[in-house]
Amino acid sequence: MGILSRLEKVEALDQVVSPIQKAARAVRPRPIRDALHGVWLGHPVHPVLAQAAVGAWLSAGVLDLWPGADAAARRLTVFGLLASGPAMLAGTVDWAEQHEQQMRVGVVHALANVSAAGLYGASLLAPTGTSRRALRYAGLAAASAGAAIGGHLSFHQAGGANHAEHVPHLVEPGWHELAALEEFADGRPERRLLGEVALLVVRRGGGADVLADRCSHMSGPLSDGDLDDGCVTCPWHGSVFRLSDGSVVHGPATAPQPAFETDVRDGVLWVCLPGAG
Repeated sequence: MGILSRLEKVEALDQVVSPIQKAARAVRPRPIRDALHGVWLGHPVHPVLAQAAVGAWLSAGVLDLWPGADAAARRLTVFGLLASGPAMLAGTVDWAEQHEQQMRVGVVHALANVSAAGLYGASLLAPTGTSRRALRYAGLAAASAGAAIGGHLSFHQAGGANHAEHVPHLVEPGWHELAALEEFADGRPERRLLGEVALLVVRRGGGADVLADRCSHMSGPLSDGDLDDGCVTCPWHGSVFRLSDGSVVHGPATAPQPAFETDVRDGVLWVCLPGAG
């Protein structure tokens, strides 16, 4: 097991997780949280914002290889610090709605990035060019460590990934017989299997809305969620999806739920997923 994987099991980090999570969840109103999650973008906005800060700091490090570039490197340092604030806020809001193993790794990721910002900030106050360069390179090392940990969080632990992306690849193209419509209680979320894919079925009189059951955010079971005003709320982290088309109404989810076309033939519910196969 690698070093980063071991962080997932360090329960002592939970003492730090709890108060920060409570503070992050206090960010309001909800449209601001949705904007920070990246609902408007269709995927998390944190990596996009982080590139601005890390890119500026990396560019400063390149300039520091040449004499006489200290002033330009300082300007890039300031830009990176200004960009790091929104990036950290967006990342913290995302982090607060993840699983405990991801949050443990995320705490260390955040610590590395805060350390990087502190070192770059200190470089602006350093009295000599040599000390400024040394602090900037130390900050770049911390930011690089933070980026490596963020990569583990994103790719190994699938933090921020679309957990419903696989559904179209598991469903065969065309129409599939699901069950008799009368088996479903009107207006109540129910779970059915189509092969190995779990579906959320909500009957609406003589028809039904059908979505992939596992939430695109963290695979929460939507069939255990609450229905309200044509939407379903994930019971795990509170993402809200429109039943008619699977679109995201509120985060933390950013990717829509796969939505199935439906047809009732002789009292039997049939479903078809556009783009399946």
